[in-house]
Amino acid sequence: MLITLPPDYKPSEDEAFMNPRQLAYFRQKLLRWRQDLLREAGETLSSMGQGGIVEADLTDRASVETDRALELRTRDRARKLISKIDQALERVDNGTYGYCEETGEPIGLRRLEARPIATLSIEAQERHERMERVHRDD
Repeated sequence: MLITLPPDYKPSEDEAFMNPRQLAYFRQKLLRWRQDLLREAGETLSSMGQGGIVEADLTDRASVETDRALELRTRDRARKLISKIDQALERVDNGTYGYCEETGEPIGLRRLEARPIATLSIEAQERHERMERVHRDD
Protein backbone atom coordinates (compact mmCIF):
# COMPACT_ATOMS: atom_id res chain seq x y z
CA MET A 1 0.00 0.00 0.00
CA LEU A 2 1.56 3.27 -1.17
CA ILE A 3 0.84 6.27 1.02
CA THR A 4 1.57 9.80 -0.16
CA LEU A 5 2.48 12.10 2.70
CA PRO A 6 2.06 15.87 2.61
CA PRO A 7 5.49 17.59 2.64
CA ASP A 8 4.80 19.13 6.06
CA TYR A 9 3.54 15.92 7.72
CA LYS A 10 4.86 15.18 11.20
CA PRO A 11 3.57 12.29 13.33
CA SER A 12 1.37 13.44 16.18
CA GLU A 13 0.25 12.01 19.50
CA ASP A 14 -3.34 12.71 18.35
CA GLU A 15 -3.21 9.87 15.80
CA ALA A 16 -3.21 6.13 16.35
CA PHE A 17 0.34 4.99 17.11
CA MET A 18 2.16 3.55 14.08
CA ASN A 19 -0.77 4.03 11.74
CA PRO A 20 0.01 3.70 8.01
CA ARG A 21 0.92 7.40 7.70
CA GLN A 22 3.39 7.23 10.59
CA LEU A 23 4.93 4.05 9.21
CA ALA A 24 5.30 5.69 5.78
CA TYR A 25 6.87 8.77 7.43
CA PHE A 26 9.47 6.74 9.34
CA ARG A 27 10.17 4.53 6.31
CA GLN A 28 10.95 7.66 4.26
CA LYS A 29 13.07 9.10 7.08
CA LEU A 30 15.08 5.87 7.37
CA LEU A 31 15.51 5.54 3.60
CA ARG A 32 16.75 9.15 3.27
CA TRP A 33 19.21 8.63 6.13
CA ARG A 34 20.48 5.41 4.54
CA GLN A 35 20.85 7.13 1.15
CA ASP A 36 22.83 10.00 2.71
CA LEU A 37 25.20 7.56 4.43
CA LEU A 38 25.74 5.61 1.21
CA ARG A 39 26.41 8.82 -0.74
CA GLU A 40 28.98 9.93 1.85
CA ALA A 41 30.64 6.50 1.70
CA GLY A 42 30.85 6.78 -2.09
CA GLU A 43 32.47 10.19 -1.80
CA THR A 44 35.01 8.78 0.65
CA LEU A 45 35.87 5.92 -1.69
CA SER A 46 36.33 8.22 -4.65
CA SER A 47 38.54 10.64 -2.71
CA MET A 48 40.66 7.80 -1.30
CA GLY A 49 41.01 6.23 -4.73
CA GLN A 50 42.59 9.36 -6.20
CA GLY A 51 46.07 8.16 -5.52
CA GLY A 52 48.53 7.62 -2.74
CA ILE A 53 49.99 10.02 -0.28
CA VAL A 54 52.45 12.27 -2.08
CA GLU A 55 53.49 14.64 0.73
CA ALA A 56 57.27 14.71 1.05
CA ASP A 57 57.27 16.16 4.57
CA LEU A 58 56.92 13.45 7.22
CA THR A 59 54.62 15.59 9.36
CA ASP A 60 52.29 16.31 6.43
CA ARG A 61 52.32 12.64 5.49
CA ALA A 62 51.46 11.59 9.05
CA SER A 63 48.65 14.13 9.14
CA VAL A 64 47.16 12.79 5.89
CA GLU A 65 47.44 9.19 7.15
CA THR A 66 45.72 10.15 10.41
CA ASP A 67 42.92 11.87 8.49
CA ARG A 68 42.44 8.79 6.34
CA ALA A 69 42.37 6.48 9.36
CA LEU A 70 39.76 8.71 11.00
CA GLU A 71 37.68 8.73 7.81
CA LEU A 72 37.83 4.92 7.62
CA ARG A 73 36.68 4.62 11.24
CA THR A 74 33.83 7.01 10.47
CA ARG A 75 32.84 4.93 7.43
CA ASP A 76 32.93 1.76 9.56
CA ARG A 77 30.53 3.38 12.04
CA ALA A 78 28.33 4.40 9.10
CA ARG A 79 28.36 0.80 7.82
CA LYS A 80 27.13 -0.42 11.21
CA LEU A 81 24.50 2.33 11.24
CA ILE A 82 23.27 1.28 7.79
CA SER A 83 22.82 -2.24 9.15
CA LYS A 84 20.70 -0.86 12.02
CA ILE A 85 18.67 1.21 9.53
CA ASP A 86 18.07 -1.94 7.47
CA GLN A 87 16.87 -3.73 10.61
CA ALA A 88 14.53 -0.82 11.39
CA LEU A 89 13.14 -1.00 7.84
CA GLU A 90 12.49 -4.71 8.37
CA ARG A 91 10.57 -3.84 11.55
CA VAL A 92 8.51 -1.32 9.56
CA ASP A 93 7.71 -4.09 7.06
CA ASN A 94 6.78 -6.69 9.67
CA GLY A 95 4.75 -4.34 11.87
CA THR A 96 7.00 -4.26 14.94
CA TYR A 97 8.56 -0.83 14.30
CA GLY A 98 8.05 1.67 17.10
CA TYR A 99 7.50 -0.93 19.81
CA CYS A 100 10.00 -1.77 22.55
CA GLU A 101 11.76 -5.11 22.05
CA GLU A 102 11.69 -5.78 25.81
CA THR A 103 8.23 -4.62 26.88
CA GLY A 104 6.23 -4.44 23.66
CA GLU A 105 5.10 -0.94 24.66
CA PRO A 106 5.23 1.99 22.20
CA ILE A 107 8.66 3.63 22.14
CA GLY A 108 7.25 7.12 21.67
CA LEU A 109 7.21 9.49 18.73
CA ARG A 110 9.68 12.00 20.20
CA ARG A 111 12.27 9.27 20.78
CA LEU A 112 11.74 7.83 17.30
CA GLU A 113 12.08 11.30 15.76
CA ALA A 114 15.41 11.74 17.56
CA ARG A 115 16.61 8.16 17.02
CA PRO A 116 14.61 6.38 14.31
CA ILE A 117 16.58 3.14 14.83
CA ALA A 118 15.61 2.90 18.53
CA THR A 119 14.52 -0.57 19.62
CA LEU A 120 13.91 0.17 23.32
CA SER A 121 11.65 2.61 25.12
CA ILE A 122 13.39 5.26 27.21
CA GLU A 123 12.61 3.32 30.40
CA ALA A 124 13.95 0.04 29.00
CA GLN A 125 17.06 1.81 27.64
CA GLU A 126 17.73 3.40 31.04
CA ARG A 127 17.37 -0.03 32.75
CA HIS A 128 19.74 -1.51 30.18
CA GLU A 129 22.32 1.25 30.77
CA ARG A 130 22.05 0.89 34.57
CA MET A 131 22.68 -2.85 34.25
CA GLU A 132 25.71 -2.20 32.03
CA ARG A 133 27.16 0.18 34.63
CA VAL A 134 26.60 -2.32 37.44
CA HIS A 135 28.25 -5.16 35.53
CA ARG A 136 31.05 -2.96 34.23
CA ASP A 137 32.00 -1.96 37.77
CA ASP A 138 32.38 -5.63 38.80
